[in-house]
Amino acid sequence: MNWRTIFLSLKNRDMQKRLLIVIGLIIIYRFIAHVPVPIAEGSELKQVIDSVLSSSSFGGFLNLLSGGALASLSIVLVGLSPYITASIIMQLLTKAIPRLEELHKDGESGRRKITQFTRVISVPLAIIQSIALIFILRQTILAGNTAILSNPTPIEWIVTITAMTAGAVLLMWFGELITEQGIGNGISLLIFAGIISQLPSTLGTIISSLTDGSNPLHVFNWFTIPINATAFWVTLSVAVLGLIILYILVKINEAQRIITINYAKRVQGNSAYGGVKSILPVKLITAGVIPVIFAVSFLSLPAALGQVLKAGGNPAFQAFATNLITWFQAPQPGSFTGSTLQAFIYPIAYFVLVVLFTYFYTGIAFNSSEISENLQQQGGFIEGVRPGQQTEKYLSRTVNRLTLFGALALGIIAVMPFLIEYIFAQFGISAANLAIGGTGLLIVVSVGLESLRQINSRALMVTYDDYK
Repeated sequence: MNWRTIFLSLKNRDMQKRLLIVIGLIIIYRFIAHVPVPIAEGSELKQVIDSVLSSSSFGGFLNLLSGGALASLSIVLVGLSPYITASIIMQLLTKAIPRLEELHKDGESGRRKITQFTRVISVPLAIIQSIALIFILRQTILAGNTAILSNPTPIEWIVTITAMTAGAVLLMWFGELITEQGIGNGISLLIFAGIISQLPSTLGTIISSLTDGSNPLHVFNWFTIPINATAFWVTLSVAVLGLIILYILVKINEAQRIITINYAKRVQGNSAYGGVKSILPVKLITAGVIPVIFAVSFLSLPAALGQVLKAGGNPAFQAFATNLITWFQAPQPGSFTGSTLQAFIYPIAYFVLVVLFTYFYTGIAFNSSEISENLQQQGGFIEGVRPGQQTEKYLSRTVNRLTLFGALALGIIAVMPFLIEYIFAQFGISAANLAIGGTGLLIVVSVGLESLRQINSRALMVTYDDYK
């Protein structure tokens, strides 16, 4: 990363314009995240959300990705989930439907049509998710008997769902506008901004716990510092561990296998082409942080189903609903004691799903057959490997080996916060939401590095004349 080039590029008017547009859109997004949904029983629903956030790691994860929109019951409560889901659906359909695959290979015009299909699919998904969220929240209130709610009128339902759907579409538009500026993926940057926006409240919680003078810190019995000793050592331990994990994440995220590509020399008329070498970098974790997001979302489904069945009040499903909630509830500090086998269900399922989704998404993102075909058409070959089917097998074998190590590493990092919670709980120390912090750290590192790479590339373009 050439920081000098990046700083020089800030003098360029085009670079300044692009950065200001991105920063402005992110600021507008943060304002919108505090605009409440126009709903009749907003205060009662907010009480339920507060209880969900305090008792559920998945609730905290959703609030983290939405940048606090869940806690504020904002119109962007649904967030970017419909667009992300629609993108995955379109990627799968592109591999399954030949017509879509042809569009994908047609270049920019084909990709624009696929993007338009993705936008269209996002709207009904946003409507469905909006209805599901409000329904689950209302059922949770009724099941807990925390308030008496009147049945909403059709107009109230229409206004609420329309507002939440409009918020999701607005975020989708913001993401595409940011992507067009060429300094990062818009959807990823919005998620990144949502996570970073939680830092002030986190820092406030840490400072308040440190300034609690109930247990002052004694330094070698020489003098006393008016800060909480327990909170100080916990904060210091988490900070050191966080730096170590951050270093490992950066190394794993940047790790790649370099495959040398040779191009055969061709003579056409009086001109010679080829005869050069190039490289094909294959990342250790091609899927990035997407498997972690998918795994957490997938694991939330059994617990959500259990909540709906329990709220339904049918005695035949009460035992089954209770088991679903118990088995697939993310372990809280002190609850992951290992005294029962049920305590291991969530962490083990989390690890397995991260590994499986890493393989699944890598197979979509890295197409060995397509790369092999393109190399053969361009006269490229890997030394010691015949073009065509042998090259495809070589690339598939290489990617599978890299993905195995990358998936295991990503799974271990994803599950590590639960282990830390368990160790801290043995000493009677609360380390709440470390799992959310670990997931957030994965997303921040991945998106931050990718955005810096794109900013560096844009900086090289705008400062090219300075190096002539």
